[in-house]
Amino acid sequence: MSVRRLLVANRGEIAMRVIRAARALGVETVLAASEADRHALPARYADRTICIGPARASESYLRVDTIVAAALGVGADAIHPGYGFLSENAALADACDAAGITFVGPTAAQVRAVGDKLRARELAHAADVPTTPGGAIDSYEGARALAERVGYPILIKAVGGGGGRGMKRVDEPAHLDAAMTLALAEAQAAFGDARLYLERFVANGRHIEVQVVGDGRSVVHLGDRDCSIQRRYQKLLEEACAFDVPVATRDAMREAAVRFAERLDYRGAGTIEFLYDADRGDFSFLEMNARIQVEHPVTEAVTGIDLVGLQIAVAGGAELPFSQADIAFDGHALECRINAEDPANGFRPEAGTITTAVFPTGPGIRVETYVESGSRVPPYYDSMIAKIIAHAPSRPDAIERMRVALRQTRIDGIATNLAFHSSILDDDAFRNGAVTTAYLQKESVSSHV
Repeated sequence: MSVRRLLVANRGEIAMRVIRAARALGVETVLAASEADRHALPARYADRTICIGPARASESYLRVDTIVAAALGVGADAIHPGYGFLSENAALADACDAAGITFVGPTAAQVRAVGDKLRARELAHAADVPTTPGGAIDSYEGARALAERVGYPILIKAVGGGGGRGMKRVDEPAHLDAAMTLALAEAQAAFGDARLYLERFVANGRHIEVQVVGDGRSVVHLGDRDCSIQRRYQKLLEEACAFDVPVATRDAMREAAVRFAERLDYRGAGTIEFLYDADRGDFSFLEMNARIQVEHPVTEAVTGIDLVGLQIAVAGGAELPFSQADIAFDGHALECRINAEDPANGFRPEAGTITTAVFPTGPGIRVETYVESGSRVPPYYDSMIAKIIAHAPSRPDAIERMRVALRQTRIDGIATNLAFHSSILDDDAFRNGAVTTAYLQKESVSSHV
């Protein structure tokens, strides 16, 4: 049964994106907004808006009971969680099932399977997908022994985590115990799960991910993305498709991603993330994100496929409308995440009123945002306020198109990272490609801002 009325349980640009996709399908939308977002652009764009609680996410966007009650109250037959917040929360998927509401995403069992990083590694092994040497650690003694076998440097990671929380790099044995203590505390505080694992640290690595979609019966991939431009494990700039990775390696990654998703009989949109070792020329599984990604527009640009619309259709029972042989890739796309933060002041997040907002237009340019002139950026949420996407026949053309787009963008009233993005695009190391996840730490790009 197709979705008729959709509760959008998110905010910001992803709320706008979901509403737009639903409209294109003729689906009515109800936005679940906190008090801080009641008058923001998504609230005016949706067919209807209801307030689900105070500004703090813990009292609104992170309340499973409130979200489900809101859906029932407005007669919604489906909930789209966007990304972040409850998007990878199996409890929400369970609650939807119990209430007879469609969860626009994977099944609760699939969310649980990939949300546990150790179980995800086991699934990767079973699907014959390469994994980085490492494993679970449950004591300081066990960690020391495993680190010696794996070889330094190593990374300690939180089993239930992401976004760099609970993650510590250790270069020598003398620092292992202290790093593990910090990781334990961070993992417990951030995720309520103190379990840790460690794996070999790849010094010259690139973050490559593969977009997959499934309908519970079949799975296809929609190509790969390079997400290596990161600051403190947070992505800033993404590209599709991955540049300067051997075609055979990219093909192997794509095939591995499909095998992994097929192992789950996966339903919906998901992303399998890999670490490509530029020195060794091999790759290994990192994790799977069982939701739509922030960077999905670059994949949409090169494939012409509406991923969010596809999510809604599949959740409503539709089969994938294409096979792998039908997928074609056109040109190259870049995405710059525009954040309300001050690069000159340690990237401190900014809040306040945007007095002027002017965004670029033109061939190959797409903007995803929830702000306009006069918009208030609240201090309670993620600092991203917009995404600018540039699509062109080639990577150099896409870079040049993005450079022009950034120059055309004007945001006054708060500090942003617009100039920081321009400095990246102007840097020879980036333009030549093959930058690693350490690019912003070891290159001089930061000094150009």
